[in-house]
Amino acid sequence: MNEELIIQTPGQGLIDITGKLVSLVNASECQHGLCTVFVTHTSASLTIQENADPSARRDLENWLNRLVPENDDLYSHTTEGADDMPAHIKAILTATSISIPVMNGRLGLGTWQGLYLWEHRRSAHRRRLLVHLGA
Repeated sequence: MNEELIIQTPGQGLIDITGKLVSLVNASECQHGLCTVFVTHTSASLTIQENADPSARRDLENWLNRLVPENDDLYSHTTEGADDMPAHIKAILTATSISIPVMNGRLGLGTWQGLYLWEHRRSAHRRRLLVHLGA
C-alpha cells in the first residue's frame, strides 16, 4: 500500500503525525511488515521522539536552533531567507525517511514514542509525505 499525506505546518516545530500513520495502518489491514515514511522536502525532516512531555520537544527545538543558528557568515545560500540554509542543515542532521515495524496490525512504537514531522522553516508550509506499508 502506498499513500501520500499532506501536512500543513504552522511553522517551525515538531508536528505529531503518529495518529495519521496509525489510521493508515488500520485501513491497510497490514498485520506484519514495515511502515516507511519519506518527506519529500529538503527543509523538513522526520523523527521518532518522546510524546508524553512537550518540554522534551521544546528542548530539542531550542538545542537544534542553537547548534545551527541563522545568519551565520559561512552561509552563501541566503536568497530564501535567514532560516533557509539552517533548515537544510537541520534536515541532513536528522532524517528524511523512517521505517517502523508493523506487528500484529500495530505500529511497533514504544510506550512514549511518537512520529513527528519536523518543520525547520519559520513560516507555514505544506509538506508532502510518502508512506509505504508492506510485508
